[in-house]
Amino acid sequence: MEQSVDERSDAALMAGILAGDQSALGVLYDRHADAVFRLSYRLLGDRGLAEEVLQETILAVWNRAELYDPRIASLPAWLMTIARNRSVDRLRARGRRPALLSLSAAGGSAGSDGAALDAALAGGRLVAAAPMPPEPEAVVDAAGIRETVLAALAGLPADERRAIELAYYGELSQSEIAERLGWPLGTVKTRTRRALLRLRGTLAETLGPELGARVAPTPLPGEAPPGGIDGPR
Repeated sequence: MEQSVDERSDAALMAGILAGDQSALGVLYDRHADAVFRLSYRLLGDRGLAEEVLQETILAVWNRAELYDPRIASLPAWLMTIARNRSVDRLRARGRRPALLSLSAAGGSAGSDGAALDAALAGGRLVAAAPMPPEPEAVVDAAGIRETVLAALAGLPADERRAIELAYYGELSQSEIAERLGWPLGTVKTRTRRALLRLRGTLAETLGPELGARVAPTPLPGEAPPGGIDGPR
């Protein structure tokens, strides 16, 4: 007999945790633990320490659920922020800094969603080439950036996420996206602009304003910055 899958949204799980529902915490753990562990392990290079960070991250969610604000960041992005901070604390205590990876090596054994992002990272379309600041708190390896961007994308409304994926990963123009999805061109422009604004806001909150600006997607060629007037495509 197959076990039923708990389909509660992340927001519903956090509401349950805030009310003291331990089962909601268990569902959250099953849903997000792998991604938190991968990020911690990539930063620390030690499975034991990564497992400790994972447990501390989940405990922080249980103890500090009232601090989570879905208007600021998606739940995966919030979890990654907690895990990254805990990992950096351990590296500082050991006198180490997170290892930096070249952007072209940021991929690894990612699934289909990660593969598209890896291609964008390697092509320099999502991550600026400016050098990272040297302080441990601000140094984030390319694998960590990849996890953060994926988490931010996962928090977008479905229509906005689809527009971004086709624009940056599929390399389609806005006119081509409109034709592919059967949307009016104005709708494509609006949803793309909103998605960029949401991503920039989430990444700024997750990584800090300076680093968030470095990794945020840039407007497409021929397109005005988010909030401006769209140029013809």
